[in-house]
Amino acid sequence: MPDHADLPWETDADGYLCHLQDWSPQVAQQLAMQDNITLTDAHWEIIHFLRDYYAQYQIAPAMRTLTRKVGETLGRDKASSHHLYSLFPDGPAKQASRYAGLPKPTRCL
Repeated sequence: MPDHADLPWETDADGYLCHLQDWSPQVAQQLAMQDNITLTDAHWEIIHFLRDYYAQYQIAPAMRTLTRKVGETLGRDKASSHHLYSLFPDGPAKQASRYAGLPKPTRCL
């Protein structure tokens, strides 16, 4: 796990933002850079999906819910585990939620 102590915003021990209002696209890019990931349009599509989902349900979805809802909203091809793990190799639900500025999804280790 990258060192988050040098960031200008507060994170918890797992690197998730402590305050949702601290999120911005620049924050997402910096978090991704720490993981050696360059965010592409495909990443942003999932990040924005997660932010919309959180705004509606006030919870970050676990992996099973994430894949089901992405399939319903963005299409089955974007909901495959292979596609999501290719974007977020440390775990799509956890890593994408962190970049989206959301709390750690329930039932994620």
